[in-house]
Amino acid sequence: VGLNFIKTLALVKNIPFVGVDHMAGHLASAFLNEEKPSFPFVALVASGGHTSLFLVKDHQHTSLLGRTRDDAAGEAFDKVAKMLGLPYPGGPQISKWAESGQPQAIDFPRSWLAADSLDFSFSGLKTAVANYINQQQQKQQDLQVADICASFQQAVVDVLCGKAVAACKSHNIDNLVLAGGVAANPQLREQLHQQCQQNNIQLYKPAMQFCTDNGAMIALAGYHCYRNQGPAAMDLDVYSRSPLIS
Repeated sequence: VGLNFIKTLALVKNIPFVGVDHMAGHLASAFLNEEKPSFPFVALVASGGHTSLFLVKDHQHTSLLGRTRDDAAGEAFDKVAKMLGLPYPGGPQISKWAESGQPQAIDFPRSWLAADSLDFSFSGLKTAVANYINQQQQKQQDLQVADICASFQQAVVDVLCGKAVAACKSHNIDNLVLAGGVAANPQLREQLHQQCQQNNIQLYKPAMQFCTDNGAMIALAGYHCYRNQGPAAMDLDVYSRSPLIS
């Protein structure tokens, strides 16, 4: 709908248009800050639909290093929140409850996959939380929601940070960009900052208002696309799977 609308507008107004990949928008969000990353950099994009690591050489050349094999990080947050009866979207709710919980209260699993893998998997963690909740309910014990949220969040953040730093090390890159809706999670931002400092990696995080989907990141990505490739053709089509992560 959006693409057809903008094609019509461009045709009627006789102005150029470009098609912007959604993931390219998230990668561009770091450049909305006053302090901008330099190329090349590794990017961790974590949201409700994506959890991916990219090697970004410039605004037009990006290669996929790793991606989730099942649930995205944000999707796992939403599903766990639903299990606990918390409102949607789940990320902010779990983060808020986690502030008063103990991250080490429950030993939820971390899925690291193969030793050198930069892929992610959160379905096992989601199942572990569901099993724990069921066990507590069967024992007729009150759910310690804050501890569940804090322990679950810590398990997700540990993997995200570990894989992101590993990607930088394995590709000898000292610039890391964090983007996507989950990039607004305070625990992720703080822990990744600490681990980057320990490993001499410069971390770039978009301002909170630019973490979730926004028009500014799409406009900036579109600007660079137009500068490098010119306007799109009228036969441009849309795809449900991003070319950046195919």
